[in-house]
Amino acid sequence: MQEEFDARVEEVELYFNFLRDLESDKHRIVRSSDAQPAYSTSDTTDMNKVFKANGFLLLYNLMESTMKNAVQAIFDDLQDKGVDFDSCRGEVRRVVLKNLRNWNVESIFPSLTILAKDVVSATFRKDKIFSGNVDARAIRNTAKGYGFKNPIKKSDELLTVKRNRNDLAHGDKSFSDVGRDYDVPRLVRIKDEVVEYLKELIANIEHYIAEQEYLAPAV
Repeated sequence: MQEEFDARVEEVELYFNFLRDLESDKHRIVRSSDAQPAYSTSDTTDMNKVFKANGFLLLYNLMESTMKNAVQAIFDDLQDKGVDFDSCRGEVRRVVLKNLRNWNVESIFPSLTILAKDVVSATFRKDKIFSGNVDARAIRNTAKGYGFKNPIKKSDELLTVKRNRNDLAHGDKSFSDVGRDYDVPRLVRIKDEVVEYLKELIANIEHYIAEQEYLAPAV
């Protein structure tokens, strides 16, 4: 989980460094033969808007992949340790039962050799979680749903990223429309806030897994 997160953050940082250089005119697309600009000033301005809007796609990709991988890590640990249904804390048992509803009984039955144990991991479907809906509220609900600690860092910009990503993905706004509303320093601040929030989230989930807080309290 941490390794993949770090790799994606590196991609994001590389792209945002490119945006900084683009705004400061360190990067320019030129004709190789005469080193003259390949695009007019107007065209370059329009392309810069598109480049800025693309930043929201990268950030949302980071947000959703982080959440999917975090939940996957929880279920991987449950499977690795052979945790059965009755041993899970109440929140996790509710999640498992909700996951079970996503399956056709005939398709999942062969994988349930020992029902109380297999139902925990066999019912998890990564493709059924977080499809275009990740923001701070969704993360808070997930934290509550599994019983891990929610980040305390500022998280308002996650909603900004989600809304802009969805406007682009659904065609509600053009890339130029989105990019026009944000300068590079603002985008960098959004990026920094999102990355710091996700770093705290990963630390909380790693603690949750390491301490096996998905287990029911001892009585």
